[in-house]
Amino acid sequence: MMHTIKTRLKILLIIFVALIVAGTIGFMAIEDKPLIDAAYYVIVTVATVGYGDIHPVTPAGKLFAIVLIITGVGIFLGVIANVTEIMLAKREIESRMEKLNMVIGVFFSEVGMKLLCSFTGYDPDFEKIREELVVKATWTDENFLAVSKDLKNYDYGVDIQIVDLKDMKTFLLNERGFLVGLLENPILMEHQSFTDLLRAVFHVLEELSFRNDLSNLPENDKAHLAGDIKRAYNLLINEWLDYMKYLKSNYPYLFSLAMRINPFDRSASIIVK
Repeated sequence: MMHTIKTRLKILLIIFVALIVAGTIGFMAIEDKPLIDAAYYVIVTVATVGYGDIHPVTPAGKLFAIVLIITGVGIFLGVIANVTEIMLAKREIESRMEKLNMVIGVFFSEVGMKLLCSFTGYDPDFEKIREELVVKATWTDENFLAVSKDLKNYDYGVDIQIVDLKDMKTFLLNERGFLVGLLENPILMEHQSFTDLLRAVFHVLEELSFRNDLSNLPENDKAHLAGDIKRAYNLLINEWLDYMKYLKSNYPYLFSLAMRINPFDRSASIIVK
């Protein structure tokens, strides 16, 4: 929608500028006005100001002015209307994104942080990236970007032999209603990465829920489950990092709490020191 409005505005602005130029040249030729006077008259006419200090005196000039008023005023008002529409649409988008980030915050409080602790505990190489996930108050956007780039090269390993599948199944089944509610939220369609994360987590839930006995799975099936967990693990880490960046930029008090309960920071403490 926003793209359509902007495209329409660009077209109207091009027509509007062309009209100003054509009108200025027309009055210079027809009314024998200097450039500044001709341009001034065109502007006050299409802007519906009409001071009356300059006006056409020749029949051709008056006819030209009529055409200018009919076309120019309509185009000018169209430009104003589209600018207003873009401002309102931008405000609406910001409002929806605010609600979306509230939903993401609830997700991490209810499900995400528990899964993060579990997934990282099953990753034999997690210590290689632990320090990078100790977010500091001094971090800038460049710090977040640098860590995000480094994480793209990380393997996100999952040792399926130490994964407590029964515990994970029980936890996710208990949160099924919550996860389904999130997936049904239409706001999520505007945040593709978070939607992908939810689908990945829900897929892990489905895979586990359809297996009645998780204690004697064949190795091929375990490898399959490890791949599903790895997908969710990858998306979860990156979404958490983005969420921490959002909190730092918009809600310092929530960011302070998030740092004090950061599961990756061994020195983190809820107590403010």
